[in-house]
Amino acid sequence: MLNYILRRLGAGVLLLAIVTMVTFWIFYVLPRWAGVTPEGMAAMYVGKAPTPEAIAATVDRLGLDQPIAVQFLDFLRTLLLGTEYTFGRETVECAAPCLGYSFTTNTPVLEQLLNRLPVTVSLGFGAAVIWLIGGVAVGVLSAVRKGSVFDRIAMSLALVGVSLPIYFTGLLSLAFLVHTWDLFPIPRYVPLTEDPAGWFQVMILPWVTLAFLHAAQYARQTRAGMLETLGEDYIRTARAKGLSERKVIFKHALRPTLTPIVTIFGLDIGLVLGGAILTETAFSLNGVGKYAIDAIVAKDLPVILGVTLLGAFFIVLCNLVVDLLYPIVDPRVRIAA
Repeated sequence: MLNYILRRLGAGVLLLAIVTMVTFWIFYVLPRWAGVTPEGMAAMYVGKAPTPEAIAATVDRLGLDQPIAVQFLDFLRTLLLGTEYTFGRETVECAAPCLGYSFTTNTPVLEQLLNRLPVTVSLGFGAAVIWLIGGVAVGVLSAVRKGSVFDRIAMSLALVGVSLPIYFTGLLSLAFLVHTWDLFPIPRYVPLTEDPAGWFQVMILPWVTLAFLHAAQYARQTRAGMLETLGEDYIRTARAKGLSERKVIFKHALRPTLTPIVTIFGLDIGLVLGGAILTETAFSLNGVGKYAIDAIVAKDLPVILGVTLLGAFFIVLCNLVVDLLYPIVDPRVRIAA
């Protein structure tokens, strides 16, 4: 088990290194291949309406006029060891891991990401609990009661949930549940440590909105997997031995069905923690996703670069956790020593 964990950690580190190289290639190399000058690249980092002095200073700070190999080494050194940025007589330190410095807001990117990460984590984990439990439960009941009224209604709602985009359901819930019927307060994030009750009350509507889309997918996936598993020979054998239907469903049929669900869940939670862009934008939650949208509008390239690396980190981490959960979810899965 320990050897497997070490191998997976090594593979995760290697994958992050590859993602870092690809990210550098997209943001630094590809524009130069397209004919963009160092001054043109610096203008993308400075933001809107850059002055010639700011462009020249950015070219010097980021070494955009240096060879690609030198830029990549500086990029890695900045990421792993941190760096300092000089503005006249003022020097600003970007501590490791330095994900970049926003010349638009004059703040390190990592500092802003850490300030906004609690919002995204609260949104992601709360919605994940709802869509995982709700989606799997509905899928199991639909499979057990195949062809019933519940099955048809549940799958019809799942089809609606898959079809409707988050920005539509989010704005619709805000219009009716918040402004028209006054059932929920206007979403303004309250830290969990300051007011747990207020945090729950404010986040419940974004949770349900985000979970509705994913729960529909999980319900359909669980139902399909359960129907396939219930037709297996070992399920008929378990019933022939006189086991209760509850034990047959939850112990023998559900656990194999959860293997693909766990895989999808790892990807989904990684993407959400990387930035639930549409949900945060619809409900004006100042999380990582909205931070990325604001950076795109402001053409703040260092922020976009930092969010990309942060999202990659969470996806790799969540997939590592998923790999370790496989033998727990399904006993038939064995980890090689």
